[in-house]
Amino acid sequence: MFTGIVTDMGEILSLRQEGDLNARIGTHYDIDTIDIGASIACDGVCLTVIALGAKPMNWFDVQISAESVSKTNLDTWAVGRRVNLERALKVGDELGGHIVSGHVDGLAMVTKVNDEGDSTRVTLTAPPELARFIAPKGSVTLNGTSLTVNEVEGTSFGINFIPHTKAVTTWGRVAVGDAVNLEIDTLARYVARLAETL
Repeated sequence: MFTGIVTDMGEILSLRQEGDLNARIGTHYDIDTIDIGASIACDGVCLTVIALGAKPMNWFDVQISAESVSKTNLDTWAVGRRVNLERALKVGDELGGHIVSGHVDGLAMVTKVNDEGDSTRVTLTAPPELARFIAPKGSVTLNGTSLTVNEVEGTSFGINFIPHTKAVTTWGRVAVGDAVNLEIDTLARYVARLAETL
């Protein structure tokens, strides 16, 4: 379980296709505090640590199934790419974002990027089957970042990124055409399911 508050920007150091996709991710995390088998959200995808090391920088390895690759934007990962990282929530941690599972529901596409003062307004399009779960002033998780929705029109929705968010996540590099990992709010999912049964 995660909160969508990104705590590090990692870097893809290597990618190897060995049955599943294996990725080595450089990190600023203290690897002495990470256990083999730990869960780390990488661009919003909950992945399991299978190896750790410290040269040439701190790194951890993850193994990614074909199913995860097919449902996410991990097929666009390349060596040198920066990725949003968050370690799993511990009891007693501050819940600064919202409850995030790290199970990506689908991909949203960036259709517009406009600077507004120091902030950046980004418009995205969600798949129709997921768009119905997105509401103005509700929460979504995009590439592992907990965000507040500004407006919704059909399958399009808008997000505003303040300078801090752009500086500490990969959102400072967003561009039109980017495919973004989308996880809808768990609460919205259950409310919709309840409404269907009434």
